[in-house]
Amino acid sequence: MKAVVQRVRCASLSVDACLVSSIGQGLVCYLGVGRGDTVKEMQWLAKKVAGLRIFPDQAGKMNLSVKDCGFEILVVSQFTLFGDIRNGFRPSFIEAEAPEPAEKMYEAFCAELETAGVCKVARGVFGADMLISQENQGPVTIILDSAVRNL
Repeated sequence: MKAVVQRVRCASLSVDACLVSSIGQGLVCYLGVGRGDTVKEMQWLAKKVAGLRIFPDQAGKMNLSVKDCGFEILVVSQFTLFGDIRNGFRPSFIEAEAPEPAEKMYEAFCAELETAGVCKVARGVFGADMLISQENQGPVTIILDSAVRNL
């Protein structure tokens, strides 16, 4: 599993010009599920995202997590994180998980964030063409990949 996490002041997600979800201050998490990803990888990644200490403390140092601050997360499914462009310019997505198991893992990831204590976990619409608006803060962008984790 891969995730690109961005610290935001606010974010919203629409499908077909209809607002689906929005968050205030917190994180936007673009989540890609890879072929063969397991619950173990999902749990590791959810724990990392929920615990990322990328919000400033009273001294201005990035030392607080989304949970510490009571902030929110918008999770957006994004199979394109597994785009491979080693051969040519058109990405290959063969390393991305098939839609049905990927959607189940996406939902399990969101539920795991809620279990971890994130106050609000907003969702996109799996497989839809989404319009995402976000006001990045910092900017702070973190890339996580379960393939390089220390278990």
